[in-house]
Amino acid sequence: MSSKPHSKFSPGQERRTHPLVWCGAIICTILTLAVIIAGIVTFIGYLVIHPRVPYVSVINAHLDRVQIDYAGVLEIQVTVVIRAQNGNEKAHASFSNSGYTLSLNGEDVAQLVAPPFEVSKNSSVDFNYVVQSSPIPLGPEEAEDVDVALKRDLITFDLKGSAKVRWRVGRLGSVGFLCRLTCQLRFHPLNGTYIPSRCSSKAK
Repeated sequence: MSSKPHSKFSPGQERRTHPLVWCGAIICTILTLAVIIAGIVTFIGYLVIHPRVPYVSVINAHLDRVQIDYAGVLEIQVTVVIRAQNGNEKAHASFSNSGYTLSLNGEDVAQLVAPPFEVSKNSSVDFNYVVQSSPIPLGPEEAEDVDVALKRDLITFDLKGSAKVRWRVGRLGSVGFLCRLTCQLRFHPLNGTYIPSRCSSKAK
């Protein structure tokens, strides 16, 4: 009778896990717990601080002067009041690169620019822009559009631009955001009054 081949390993022997594998598993577990704890701390910090995104908005305006001559040359002076609002109760907000373009029928009329500034916590700063355009030569169709708007006593400008804002969210660090404005400003040319409408970078 042929004897059965003997196994190299006895039945009682078990393959032992290498210590490096255990070290790797422990490190991965620690890192996973650290990420989970950091997420929980960040979430709790957000609930406690409740940060609010600063924003800019048009709060008032006035059409001071609008004039077009027989040659189709347009001149305009407009006052636009833009408010920078910081609703955070525990953090100042820094605004920079503030610039907006006022246009009429696709033609740029004026640039509204402000230097860097800061808004205290839970406060606001108003900028009173008084802009006067250079004489703008219009084509026949553009001149006719402006003339029709004046006769209807309703003229519409486009306002587009943005401002960079940065504020600190407690110990969570500094946060940056771009406040964009894209809206229309409507006026009654006869008396220059502004027809209020929503014009804000704040989310609805």
